[in-house]
Amino acid sequence: MPKNGVSENRVTVVLGAQWGDEGKGKVVDLLAEEMQVVCRCQGGNNAGHTVVVGDKKYDFHLLPSGIIWPTAESLVGNGVVIHLPGFFEELEKNIAKGLDGWETRLKVSDRAHLVFDFHQAVDGLQESNREGLKGTTKLGTTKKGIGPTYASKMTRNGIRVVDLLDDFEEFSNKFSILADNHMAAFPGLKVDKEAELVRYKEMGERLRPLVVETVSYLRDKLEAGKRVLVEGANAAMLDIDFGTYPYVTSSNCSIGGVCTGLGIPPWRIGDVYGVVKAYTTRVGDGPFPTELLNETGAFLQKEGHEFGVTTGRPRRCGWLDIPLLRYTNTVNGYSAIALTKLDILDKLDEIKIGVDYVKNGAKLNYYPSSAKQFEGVEVEYITMPGWKQDISGCRKFEELPDNAKSYILKIEELLGGVAVRWVGVGQSRDSMIFRPEV
Repeated sequence: MPKNGVSENRVTVVLGAQWGDEGKGKVVDLLAEEMQVVCRCQGGNNAGHTVVVGDKKYDFHLLPSGIIWPTAESLVGNGVVIHLPGFFEELEKNIAKGLDGWETRLKVSDRAHLVFDFHQAVDGLQESNREGLKGTTKLGTTKKGIGPTYASKMTRNGIRVVDLLDDFEEFSNKFSILADNHMAAFPGLKVDKEAELVRYKEMGERLRPLVVETVSYLRDKLEAGKRVLVEGANAAMLDIDFGTYPYVTSSNCSIGGVCTGLGIPPWRIGDVYGVVKAYTTRVGDGPFPTELLNETGAFLQKEGHEFGVTTGRPRRCGWLDIPLLRYTNTVNGYSAIALTKLDILDKLDEIKIGVDYVKNGAKLNYYPSSAKQFEGVEVEYITMPGWKQDISGCRKFEELPDNAKSYILKIEELLGGVAVRWVGVGQSRDSMIFRPEV
């Protein structure tokens, strides 16, 4: 097997296996060294991936995490929604940190839809309306305009990158209609259409050198035998179809989104790696069966620096949830998993794992489909001893304390033999233990 576990399959996929924030950026960074193309397939700048290289900390929201590897091209696929002001701001911030050579390596799909400022304003207005009306559901949206943009896409009046670049007069007409529709629906919303069009004409020309027709681009790369890595944003439990609806994102962030967000046929997909935090977190509202509303939950939040990369919001924390992972494995079919942030558990005397959901005295053999179905659900736990020592310096599985190894092996057992191929014990690039034998 090649270095870092990259198989000969042409398309390798990294997906979040919980509610996001699992550390996908680090896993992508690890694998990207051997890749020729790293892709984003869905979501927008509501996602946040952090990569630490030496004394530099890169935060990515729209850019694929592989952009820092000079040997790999980075592609923003058709399934991604792009806020161009945020896109260029993110580029500039990372250039200031030392990112270079991106001009020839960064590719953007001409089919990707555009997020406008009024989409972001509407996102906030909709969330405010939910808070003020009886019987509505506050979703905890990032207010980045992602949902309203996907809504425009689905009602077939969205605007794509290709519209901006092909015919600016027609783009101006489409923009005006779309802005008018939003202002009519939200009387408090004001859009300076003339100023926005001036801004987008300039940004369009700045974007033009990066834009390609990505379906044929990827086809050619794959037919040439190039290694392609797909970096999922968000996570399976935030998937619009399979997540804890309606407390979800607005795209398919499970395995299906890879095919629709890039134009890749299913047979092209090889290994699918799920990224799993050694405990569980989620941002925003919604069901969370293993949540800890006590001092242990507060400890995990503080020790793990559990605050959103995109929003800065504190993350809710709880024990590892095996029923959740079995469910996302059913949907995604993990070849193996990466277990991150194991070191955050170093100081705990004992560690619990949620192994089953129980309702009305019976174990559930399915994952609840609605918030209502979670009512009355209790979690059955097992308790394992902690290891009570610093593991951040470990670089081989054999160097871990016995109790830490037992915790990892128990997770593999509970997931029916899905291998834990990587174990994260710190923030830096070299703090990921690789287990080539599994």
